[in-house]
Amino acid sequence: MAEKSGMEKLDIGALSPEQQEKLRQFKINTRIGNEKYLRSHPEVEVLLSDFLREVFLKRPADIREFAANHFTDPDLAKTICSKLQGNFD
Repeated sequence: MAEKSGMEKLDIGALSPEQQEKLRQFKINTRIGNEKYLRSHPEVEVLLSDFLREVFLKRPADIREFAANHFTDPDLAKTICSKLQGNFD
């Protein structure tokens, strides 16, 4: 049985040139908006990089349980604030 990847080839003709341009502009504006948001919220980068660092160091067997525990840690906000202030202990 052939393995399915969940991805189909792009159907170039599915969208009209006008729709393709609108989609392209939407993608560009979405990326710009995301970049502005991330630049104005440095805590997001710290939050995600801290989580990924812990995942790579601890390599948990159950990533979902690990993530749930990590993001519900009552000291998480304090930890992130401390790292934002330059205390990377």
